[in-house]
Amino acid sequence: MSTNQPDICIVGGGLSGLATARCLLEAQPDVQVLVLEKAGQPGGTIATFSTDGYQAEWGAHGFLDNCDESRRLVSLAGLDKEVQTAPLKTFVRYVCVNGRLVCVPQNPLKALTAPLMPLHAKIGVLRDLFKKPLDGDPSVAEWSTYRFGKAMLPLADAVYTGTYAGDIQRLKIDAVMPGVRAMERQHGSVIRGAVHRLRQARRDKGRQRRGFPSMTSFQRGMGRLPAALAEILEQRDSLRYQAAVQSIEPDSAGGWQVRTEAGQLTCRQLVLAVPVNTSLTLLTGLPDMPPPPLLSVPEAPLATVVLGFTEAAGIPFGFGYLAPETEGRFALGTLFSSHMFPGRAPPDRQLVETLVGGRRHPERLQLDDQELIRRSYEDIRELMPLPEPPCFARVLRPPAGIPQLEAGHTELLAWRDQAQARHPTLHICGFGWIGIGINDMIKEACQVAERLGGSEPGTENERVRGVYV
Repeated sequence: MSTNQPDICIVGGGLSGLATARCLLEAQPDVQVLVLEKAGQPGGTIATFSTDGYQAEWGAHGFLDNCDESRRLVSLAGLDKEVQTAPLKTFVRYVCVNGRLVCVPQNPLKALTAPLMPLHAKIGVLRDLFKKPLDGDPSVAEWSTYRFGKAMLPLADAVYTGTYAGDIQRLKIDAVMPGVRAMERQHGSVIRGAVHRLRQARRDKGRQRRGFPSMTSFQRGMGRLPAALAEILEQRDSLRYQAAVQSIEPDSAGGWQVRTEAGQLTCRQLVLAVPVNTSLTLLTGLPDMPPPPLLSVPEAPLATVVLGFTEAAGIPFGFGYLAPETEGRFALGTLFSSHMFPGRAPPDRQLVETLVGGRRHPERLQLDDQELIRRSYEDIRELMPLPEPPCFARVLRPPAGIPQLEAGHTELLAWRDQAQARHPTLHICGFGWIGIGINDMIKEACQVAERLGGSEPGTENERVRGVYV
């Protein structure tokens, strides 16, 4: 096949680009597609660290198995037998409250009795039933306070610390939870909207009712997913490494000229499947379009402190914990990795991954590795019995941060929609546009593949995303 004039060129060999290509080839096996990746390996922000019997993640630690598109992609990658799961029903999560770890029940009725907030504050959540939809573009903190009261802020903080490493005073609710906002506007109350959805699901006899989802990864880590997808494309000569794209330009025939360090190629359809800030660099100056409302999206830098312990460590059973900003902790939270997925530590050892930095405290990443390790260990041993110092320690510093959906992001999404409407052969997806989760990126990639195949999928911008603390 000609790689200088493919039918479809996909910029980016991370999960979004690889998923788009794999779903497209499943529907159209004979299509000429070429994926351009600037690095020497696939995966983008998804990569697995492995040494001395310890296995940790540079980026995403897993994804929930309640997404049809993600389960299908795992099968298309040939990884069904390599899947590892940790059910939310069994593996509990914790929030740091008043300097101690409190289990967060997944059952709403049990949550009412959990010591997460005072009783009057729990009753105050019902104010949502009597509040009109909040106008404007409120932050997560403003919206949560208005609908549920100030006592809910630490829990909201924990949710978005765990998801974005973000600041709920800056993150915009319309950007991070558009489905909940749509439910609020339609039903006048989030609680009423949730009840309506439950009743609708029960009436839909054709819909299979599922229990709690499971956190999902692979025996050799999350890096296995992009690696397996890349192997399939490499066999077709449809993936080119060390091919950084310098510029894109529409041509007179309705296609695109794509310039790389190695030369120029022409394609009929172009997919930008790169992180949002990389996309904005390439899209600035796009013909027939005003400048984007944001020239770049803020990012939250994050470091993962990987700590190995002997069996003497009293690490609680479960996924891990998150610490709201009001707790004044050094770490944002810690994942109990070897509890979740067997094989993440050598025999008779345990592994945790402690997250440091984020949108509020980027200065902490200026500390050297030994200081990060020391302060992380001192912080977490106040919350769990760790009678011995770690027997293994590494600091992982990802080269890029987590995109933050803050002021101007909804306008940026509208600008993207306008760009795609004016240039129908241009398709834009990737890390940080509508979300940062694995399921978000795979859903969006599948939608792009459907459009490339000639169908028009429904919008995903206003779906209700599950929240699991």
